[in-house]
Amino acid sequence: MAFSISAFVFLALSLPFNFLTFKSSGQKHSIDLPGGLSVLMENDYLSLAIITGLATLILPGMVLLGFITLGLAHLNNARTPFIKRMFYWVRALLPWSMAEIFLVGTLVSLIKVSELADVAIGMSFYAFIGFTAFMALSMSNFDSTGFALWLHEGNLPPPKPLEEKQASGSIQRTWALLLTSTILYIPANVLPIMRTEFFGQETPNTIIGGVITLWEGGSYPIAIIILVASVVVPVAKIIILCWLNLSVQLGRTGSTQLRIRYYRITEAIGRWSMIDVFVVAVLVALIQMGNTLSIFPGPAALAFCAVVFTTMIAAMTFDSRLIWQHWKQLP
Repeated sequence: MAFSISAFVFLALSLPFNFLTFKSSGQKHSIDLPGGLSVLMENDYLSLAIITGLATLILPGMVLLGFITLGLAHLNNARTPFIKRMFYWVRALLPWSMAEIFLVGTLVSLIKVSELADVAIGMSFYAFIGFTAFMALSMSNFDSTGFALWLHEGNLPPPKPLEEKQASGSIQRTWALLLTSTILYIPANVLPIMRTEFFGQETPNTIIGGVITLWEGGSYPIAIIILVASVVVPVAKIIILCWLNLSVQLGRTGSTQLRIRYYRITEAIGRWSMIDVFVVAVLVALIQMGNTLSIFPGPAALAFCAVVFTTMIAAMTFDSRLIWQHWKQLP
């Protein structure tokens, strides 16, 4: 509760003040967090503004309020139906709370922008760091299993055996989502993820093109981070989930511990692919100097968002009980 209240205070402080200021060729452009979302909407990218706002501000705020509510209920020993619903909602929203990923994306953006002009950090940026740090502490101290035991007074209901219809549905939905993410991954890498307009000349940038530019510019750590988050992680996640889905569909019984380990890894790393999307969101919001220098989002930004979301949902749709319960063969 202490960490959650601290995080919520820092979240509130990160909204009204200046976040970043960009200075170039005698011009200056400052943004706060709500103002950055407004810039995205003004550039006809309402969907990207909604995704960024939900993942970095609204959903983390809801999770923090949930932590505080659950903590108060625990102190008062209140096991009400509302608290049970709140507990399950908090668990469901946790994977979609991406404040720490947005912070990393902002730091990557600052390194990219520093090559073009001067960037000043405002008070909201420091408040957002505090919010992210306390948010991470809140999440790491949230004992989901212990709270579930308290809700059920120490007697968790036994897990229900997986029926063949449920197993078949899980496998089919996972295949459909994996196929969708594979198809979307093509335009996400082929189309430009952002467009840079410099003195009237427009330059499109793809994900791989951005990695190459960073590498040639000597920003090796940032290039590696973007390469891993935007290329290696999505591809690895799709391959691992395909392997897991195929193994349970064929009724493989070996390597249970190994498959569970890989499944947990895909759950943990998938959301970090959003770094590149947040880099685009920050750069678009910050660098708006008219024809002198402006950055606009490209169609690959939404395609890549869809890849990340569909792979995350595929990991959630895949029922891990399939690894433990062995089937001869599933359709």
